[in-house]
Amino acid sequence: MPTIELTKDNFDDTVTGADIALVDFWAAWCGPCRRFAPVFERAAERHPDIVFGKVDTQAQQDLAAGFQISSIPTLMAIRDKVVLYSQPGALPESALEDLVTRIRAIDMDDVRRQLADHAGGR
Repeated sequence: MPTIELTKDNFDDTVTGADIALVDFWAAWCGPCRRFAPVFERAAERHPDIVFGKVDTQAQQDLAAGFQISSIPTLMAIRDKVVLYSQPGALPESALEDLVTRIRAIDMDDVRRQLADHAGGR
């Protein structure tokens, strides 16, 4: 599946409607962002069951600010509406594949229990 351009108008529907979404916060003037783009595109082709979205931080400044993006590229992994990973820096292809594998393997019932415990002050 090709990557999807995410905007403030389609972000919530696109990302919350996906079991797993990987979001690349980038800008056209950013050299590391341009080098990471083909890696991200190839991963999108290999994993058609995952939403791969791109947020142009120049065009979507409010969205980038809402996620407190201060360095680009920043990659975010969201599963079942929970942000499981958010780190700046371009990943090599093998590291991106490893991240996908780790995100798939996470026990989301355990994550929800931990979030509930944390919210309950335990």
